[in-house]
Amino acid sequence: MWVKLCCLLLYFLALFVLARVFEAVAWYESGFLATQLVDPVALSFRKLRTILECRGLGHSGLPEKKDVRELVEKSGDLMEGELYSALKEEEASESVSSTNFSGEMHFYELVEDTKDGIWLVQVIANDRSPLVGKVHWEKMVKKVSRFGIRTGTFNCSSDPRYCRRRGWLKSTLIMSVPQTNTSKGKVMLKEYSGRRVEVEHIFKWITAHAASRIKTISSSQHLKEEWNGSERYRLKIYLFASLDQPPAFFSALSVKFTGRVEFIFVNVENWDNKSYMAEIGVYKTPSYILRTPEGIYRYGNHTGEFLSLRAMDSFLRSLQPEVNDLFVLSLVLVNLMAWMDLFITQGATIKRFVVLISTLGTYNSLLIISWLPVLGFLQLPYLDSFYEYSLKLFRYSNTTTLASWVRADWMFYSSHPALFLSTYLGHGLLIDYFEKKRRRNNNTDEVNANNLEWLSSLWDWYTSYLFHPIASFQHFPFDSDWDEDPDLFLERLAFPDLWLHPLIPTDYIKNLPMWRFKCLGARSEEEMLETLPDSESDSDSESKEVFSSDKDISEDDELSTFQRHSEGEPRCRAETCPCAGKYCHREPGERRARSYGSYGSAGDAEPDWSAWPSAMLRCTECVVCLENFAEGCLLMGLPCGHVFHQNCIVMWLAGGRHCCPVCRWASYKTKQPYTHPQPLANDAPS
Repeated sequence: MWVKLCCLLLYFLALFVLARVFEAVAWYESGFLATQLVDPVALSFRKLRTILECRGLGHSGLPEKKDVRELVEKSGDLMEGELYSALKEEEASESVSSTNFSGEMHFYELVEDTKDGIWLVQVIANDRSPLVGKVHWEKMVKKVSRFGIRTGTFNCSSDPRYCRRRGWLKSTLIMSVPQTNTSKGKVMLKEYSGRRVEVEHIFKWITAHAASRIKTISSSQHLKEEWNGSERYRLKIYLFASLDQPPAFFSALSVKFTGRVEFIFVNVENWDNKSYMAEIGVYKTPSYILRTPEGIYRYGNHTGEFLSLRAMDSFLRSLQPEVNDLFVLSLVLVNLMAWMDLFITQGATIKRFVVLISTLGTYNSLLIISWLPVLGFLQLPYLDSFYEYSLKLFRYSNTTTLASWVRADWMFYSSHPALFLSTYLGHGLLIDYFEKKRRRNNNTDEVNANNLEWLSSLWDWYTSYLFHPIASFQHFPFDSDWDEDPDLFLERLAFPDLWLHPLIPTDYIKNLPMWRFKCLGARSEEEMLETLPDSESDSDSESKEVFSSDKDISEDDELSTFQRHSEGEPRCRAETCPCAGKYCHREPGERRARSYGSYGSAGDAEPDWSAWPSAMLRCTECVVCLENFAEGCLLMGLPCGHVFHQNCIVMWLAGGRHCCPVCRWASYKTKQPYTHPQPLANDAPS
């Protein structure tokens, strides 16, 4: 998880650097930056009209370029970035979808139950033509969609009873606007009563009703009372301008942020005394001033702060977010991080997608589960101070220059989704390349595995858990015996009880006690080899060297050697086995002769029982290979107390028989330790 998080942060850093590179290239080619102001005098009449349409100001009665230019200047400063975005939006010939309502419940759920948006619905009466024609309606839909106004069509033929109850006996236009300034308040429906059905007149009717919800200040005394009045809202945004009504994007935002931000329009067109404006820090008009408990903030002085619905919406969301905004942000980040698994995972293509689907399901489930207690935690009445401090932290952090860059980059990449996806794919391919190179240096075999091999291993894993009850949830490697003997599957089908054998991990074998077998008074290897005939000493010189070197091998080396043997290498060789060929692995029916005559037999000397663990039973023979213990051989004990050759018992346990060969006690369960009986004081020694 931390690897994917670091990869995602690295990707965001790459996006930030790439955006700065694009700005440098644009400045080199055109000689201006996105934050540079534009003189409206140098713009054409078409560009000026485009700016007014994006801001939501009517210009139908302004035929002269001078009047249009003055209206642009009165609405706010124009930046190069805003001009570029407006022209690109006009050139884009995207068809905006409109909702077709199927009946009363559909209309109620989308229109009357929507508390933070504006709807424009065209009602078509029975056997009547629509009020607005198809061509004009498409233009209307495209025009109002810039300001977040949703549109739809309700045909009374689908529900005539509801139309009669509403009084919609003729085709008309219906507009829904929140009735109060509280969040999730009631919605009122307004019917268009104008005679002209042109797009500009209908749009003026919509903006007039939306602007009526904004508090309007027309005198300096009223402004003073408002500025020094009670602070019902934590955030207030003021528009100081010489306009008849605020722009449409400003009115639409007042509906969208109902109950969170208060929008106030200060009309200074007929003011003679503007001294109080200078006292509160407003020195020019038009100005967009955001007032917070920490002070005032002038909107439009930083990168990406354009006079458009989208730019101001992202700005206000960063200052006063809803819980739903934070949830959507966390959902996007978690899924971007989960998709990194597609490139980090190496091996077959099917394996990558299986791991990706598993990761997506796991991460989204954990995200939803973790959000449930957070929502309950936020409902507690004693957390108002915590909520206020959190919002203050948001306001402090999101009014910085770095935050404005991040918002500008977010708007840029969200308007160019192809660039965002291509950069994400390129970043993932780089991660895949470096991860593959790293694993090849570590000599991992999964890099070169194909789809068929991985599916085969997946089938082995699935059948192992299907045919064996899970005895432990620990992860351990499983080597199926079916690859070596396919008849084993048929044997299991013939004896159904064998399917109930539990699947036990072999990790406990490393924790079993191991020690060397020693005898009291036994001669060393050098002395015993000197007594052998010269012919045998010459032929066994190599065995002596190997045997002497193997004597110093630690217990961990013995266990790791067996693990390598169990992976397909020969399990034991007579030249290197500490048992000197007496109890090494033998083929069926084969029996090796002792290399050193009677060397190390249990009958030659008394075993040194002091070297044995106290819980182990005393014996001199391994019941697995039926050979006596030799001097210096490695022994292993089970929890029941029985002792065997280390190689013999490990091969027994690794074969799936997790019990003692003698008493059948489970080899992974502890047992009451065995205590040797102490001889009485009056007993004579034997």
